[in-house]
Amino acid sequence: MKVAIQMDPIGSVNINADSTFRIAEEAQARGHELFYYTPDRLSYQEGRVLARGQALTVRRDVGNHATLGEMTEIDLAEFDVVWLRQDPPFDMFYITTTHLLQRLSPGTLVVNDPFWVRNSPEKLLVLDFPDLTPPTAIARDLETLRAFRAKHQDVIVKPLYGNGGAGVFRITPEDRNLASLHELFTGFSREPLIVQKFLPAVSKGDKRVILVDGEAVGAINRVPAEGETRSNMHVGGRPEKIGLSDRDREICARIGPVLREKGQIFVGIDVIGDWLTEINVTSPTGIQELERFDGVNIAAKIWEAIEARRAG
Repeated sequence: MKVAIQMDPIGSVNINADSTFRIAEEAQARGHELFYYTPDRLSYQEGRVLARGQALTVRRDVGNHATLGEMTEIDLAEFDVVWLRQDPPFDMFYITTTHLLQRLSPGTLVVNDPFWVRNSPEKLLVLDFPDLTPPTAIARDLETLRAFRAKHQDVIVKPLYGNGGAGVFRITPEDRNLASLHELFTGFSREPLIVQKFLPAVSKGDKRVILVDGEAVGAINRVPAEGETRSNMHVGGRPEKIGLSDRDREICARIGPVLREKGQIFVGIDVIGDWLTEINVTSPTGIQELERFDGVNIAAKIWEAIEARRAG
């Protein structure tokens, strides 16, 4: 197949951790032809969705992991698969790329489906499953946030469209900084905040469960660094081998059919203790860690699901 990958600059990726690199590596091994471009080079021109980019060859050689062809402009409608893989922030630039890529359907398969990526951001899709999630509020109004904190005492406050652990704060019962944080966030952003009841089980780890076409294929545990509340690997969280619990399987059985129906082929969910906290559809990570821990080719499972959809 002809495969285009919309991603952040490939030269700076960590090839031993980056999921997009692993997806490209497996595609190449399966004989697919790769084309790479950054999202700022995506455009709509007189009825066509175009991208300026380069043919791509990858190899597992640190510092020499990608060979790029000459810069050229291509019509994405001529490709079998386009990957939407740039990292958030989930801002209007990101949202605009989903509008443009959506225009490629049904001839080109965009992974994950851009319509539902746009309408299912990480911290909002979980609202469809309130019985699986910890107590949650989304608001910009300070009095609403104060009332939630008064009820639940120990809470986590974070930007609604943040990622990678950035801007995540724990407000304990004795902490007096909620108003200051609200002032800080609303001073530079028009977005609401999300506040959730703090889950002490996070000290044992924040589990990332990987789903492929709605089926759970494994999990890794991300343990916070000493003195940290956040377990994201971007901020020093340590990945550990872990299996799927009965509760994990229960959660996946509930959300899996919804993800499959919405064309979300590669998804990473976050589970703390018994609670679902996020459903990551924009640019989930964790493939390489899971493959090393479990000895399973997760990237192959993803491509098998894509190839099945293209053949269907």
